[in-house]
Amino acid sequence: MAQSDFPLIGSRGAAVPDQTPAQEALAFPLDRTKEELLARSGAPARNSPSGLEEGRPVITLDDRSAIEPGVIEPGRSLALTDFSPPAIGAGERLVRLAYRLGLPQGALHPFRKRGKTRLTATVTPPLPGDAAGGKALRAGHFLVHGFKSPIADTAFSGPRLPPPFERLVHGFRWLRDLESGGTRAQCAQVAERILATWLNANPKPDPTPAWDVGNVGQRLMNWMVHAPLILSGQDRAFRTRVLHTIEDTARWLDRHVGKAEDRLSEATAWAALVAVGLLMAEGKPRRLFAEAGLVRALGELVGDDGGVLSRSPLCQIEAIEMLVSLRACYEAVRAEPLPQIQTMLSLLVPPLLALLHGDGGLGNWQGTGAIGAQQIEQTVRASGIRTRPLRDARQWGYQRATAGKAVLQFDAGPPPLARQARDGCASTLAFEFSHGPERLIVNCGGAAFAGGLIPLRLEQGLRATAAHSTLTIDDFNSTAVLINGKLGSGVSEVEVDRRTLSAEGAAPGATRIEASHNGYVSRYGLTHRRILILRDDGTELRGEDLLVPAGRKGKRGMIGVALRFHLGPQIELASSADGKGVTLSLPDGSLWQFRSGRDPVTVEESLWADGLGRPIGTRQLVVTAKVPRSGESFSWLLKKMR
Repeated sequence: MAQSDFPLIGSRGAAVPDQTPAQEALAFPLDRTKEELLARSGAPARNSPSGLEEGRPVITLDDRSAIEPGVIEPGRSLALTDFSPPAIGAGERLVRLAYRLGLPQGALHPFRKRGKTRLTATVTPPLPGDAAGGKALRAGHFLVHGFKSPIADTAFSGPRLPPPFERLVHGFRWLRDLESGGTRAQCAQVAERILATWLNANPKPDPTPAWDVGNVGQRLMNWMVHAPLILSGQDRAFRTRVLHTIEDTARWLDRHVGKAEDRLSEATAWAALVAVGLLMAEGKPRRLFAEAGLVRALGELVGDDGGVLSRSPLCQIEAIEMLVSLRACYEAVRAEPLPQIQTMLSLLVPPLLALLHGDGGLGNWQGTGAIGAQQIEQTVRASGIRTRPLRDARQWGYQRATAGKAVLQFDAGPPPLARQARDGCASTLAFEFSHGPERLIVNCGGAAFAGGLIPLRLEQGLRATAAHSTLTIDDFNSTAVLINGKLGSGVSEVEVDRRTLSAEGAAPGATRIEASHNGYVSRYGLTHRRILILRDDGTELRGEDLLVPAGRKGKRGMIGVALRFHLGPQIELASSADGKGVTLSLPDGSLWQFRSGRDPVTVEESLWADGLGRPIGTRQLVVTAKVPRSGESFSWLLKKMR
């Protein structure tokens, strides 16, 4: 293997000749005899009876703080949480059984006169919407991830809308924004006009996105929560039509809820049926039936640590919002919510908090953009859960390390399975790094926003391995990226080892995370292993990427390797004289330096999606090399200079 400019992590460097004047001019030394190591192993140093080099602090491994290494596999480690149906009496069990078998309600109560289809209570919306989106609706436009589309030109039927527009239009998610865009008197007419247009375009179920189970569930839930917007007009015939549409849609969903596209769509559909059963007259049989289905679906939605199986922060937020809205429906009829709702909220919030940076916004993972701190804060406050971020999310796959003002997020889990993926990305072993409010290393993100300001043609590219801060071989994805947000073969197993390195003397300790994946084994016979070490003062992140032969004998030939480090917005760059270093000037005035241990660093264009779905032009640091297929290692360092 080629020699690096500084020692491999966890190894002891040998002495090298004195530095040249060019080396002395570097912002910080990378010489083996002068650079402080975070971890050390191997034979004792020469001329040192204790095995320690004189004047050099040595950091030892504290076994008590170590977390045992483990192997994470999608089918085994993402264990389904086991929830039991709510306990009910014998009579209610009979009612639930009869409803599940499709018996008409009159069969259970033959002498009871059937009441009118009506709403028995109204819900106080628990979640604020986007006021800008509401004002755009009043002005005649849908606002989707920063892109305005005239309502009059919107195709309300047929498969002609980009995915974000489909979810907004057919799921009626715009009702929440409209509620925040003005008074009820100002907004009700707009809501009724759009609803009437949609009903005329979709008079009956058909095989179009309007009747995907997930969209139907969202639509029913939003109709229930924001019912005053669509039922407060003076047209009695229209109100009757809407109420009958709600009942007909709920009956359709009763029969098709088991055909949902993914687990989150199924849970949303069950929650919508519970809401209809709570708020519509004579809805108890449906509520009993749907509550049992909801509890079962919630148990299959998340892993043991509370992360949704799609591994998407957007889906995590959607699941929290769905449960918060359902809890508000219980409160509207003064009923006690299912205890599993609060249990699930307490499980869902900590993993979401683990993906927040120092600015309070989300990291760009699994197609998500950098959703801002205000929206996250509103969602968490509405959940009523006060907790700390989940540090070691083995099941969800995201590792979080904090040190001083620094936050490190590391994707150390296998990608979601095809049946669970939604905007799935080949991001295994990618990381993001921030210091205070400034994001230094990011992922592109934004695949879930494609179709708004981000062109739809970029969607698959934003899900590729190269769109993440990790290593690629010959520009191949570590996991195959398929259409419709799905993933194919590739990474099936990830090994993780997290340890705390404690220091002796004045030197700071560190957090060491090592992970490896088998995504390139079938094609190249190589395992990608990444080691990240974050010092406890948050001023230095040291990394090493290794390509290790999976078998006893490495394959012959050469391969092209690229390490990509996508940079946050508004970072000014200056390359060093030797081409192996780049100085990063951040908006807050701080200076950082990135150093490659063996190969030159080039600067290329990149893209970063913010929380509003806007594509922000940024740059990326790329380390490329031609290496033998027998394996190689790449060391690098990111250090704060001032």
